[in-house]
Amino acid sequence: MAMESSVWSPCDYSHNVTFFYNLVGKKISETWSPRDFFVIGLGLTVCLIVVLANLMVMVAIFMNHRFHFPIYYLLGNMAAADLFAGIAYANLMLNTGPWTRTLTKEQWYIRGALIDISLTASVANLLAVAVERHQSIITMQLHSKMTKRRVVLLIVGIWAVSTMMGLVPSTFWNCECDLADCSTVAPLYSRRFLIFWAVLNLFTFLIMVAMYTRIFVYVRYQTCYAAQHTSETWHRQTVINLMKTISMVLGAFVICWMPGLVTLLLDGLLGKASHANAYEKFCLVIAECNSLVNPIIYSLRDDEMRRTFKKILCCLCRRGGDQQRELSPVEVDSPLPEETLGCVEKSEDQAVCTNSKEDSWTLPVV
Repeated sequence: MAMESSVWSPCDYSHNVTFFYNLVGKKISETWSPRDFFVIGLGLTVCLIVVLANLMVMVAIFMNHRFHFPIYYLLGNMAAADLFAGIAYANLMLNTGPWTRTLTKEQWYIRGALIDISLTASVANLLAVAVERHQSIITMQLHSKMTKRRVVLLIVGIWAVSTMMGLVPSTFWNCECDLADCSTVAPLYSRRFLIFWAVLNLFTFLIMVAMYTRIFVYVRYQTCYAAQHTSETWHRQTVINLMKTISMVLGAFVICWMPGLVTLLLDGLLGKASHANAYEKFCLVIAECNSLVNPIIYSLRDDEMRRTFKKILCCLCRRGGDQQRELSPVEVDSPLPEETLGCVEKSEDQAVCTNSKEDSWTLPVV
């Protein structure tokens, strides 16, 4: 009787990863297929671009003292989250396909937790940026009056919540004690957890829509009111630029996240009948692209950020040129003019970028 009770125990932790994949009908390929090579190649390429783009944003914010304000600290944290997302997704790509059979349950949970933490942190930072812009624009300020201490606490809170969300499936909200609740997309995850995670992100999206809509309505009202005292063309252009930014932010979120969120909802609600495994990997690649779009929208539309990028690349090119000249037996005595190159060499080991024109402070477009 004791043995029978043990066999039919609802919480049998002896099952391996392959058991859960077979349970939900998710096939683990024996060999690499062309589809696997395509998905992995595309995913790793996106990861590399995501890491480099967000690393450039973080370096620019660190180097330029004009970016040492709350909005740019949040953008830097968002870049860190997106960079972590690129690393986490690369780890997923290198532990998928036939390699899935070799994973223990702990390794499988860690693989999923890294994705959950990074993507949750990215979405949370999007919400934090929306809140900061709402507070600043409504109060007609260039930057919010948030202290550095509050910014640090906000950033720590974002990562704390993201970490908790990533650890929830591995700690208690999984299907190891309820095999009928196993997801087809993530076989060890509970379908109820996927529904919760998808609804939470959709709710976050609705909050962002409400905030940016209020910002647009407020700015449009202010520009219409002030049009009697200023140029009508300038105010019309202000509204158009704001509309473009809002459309890009919301459009990028919808395009990148909506397919994945809908897939999770269908999987949670319908289970095997949703056939989510047929397109879930492509949805994950699209969601990861949001980590690439973020630095483009929030940073590259800032003129000061673009100038900082050029200075960083200029210094890197100058350092590479100096190293080549040191290795070359031919001495070159005709360097490019400083005003053309934009970099001044201070010593053999240090290069400092300069700009002949006075840099102007620009208001973040978000």
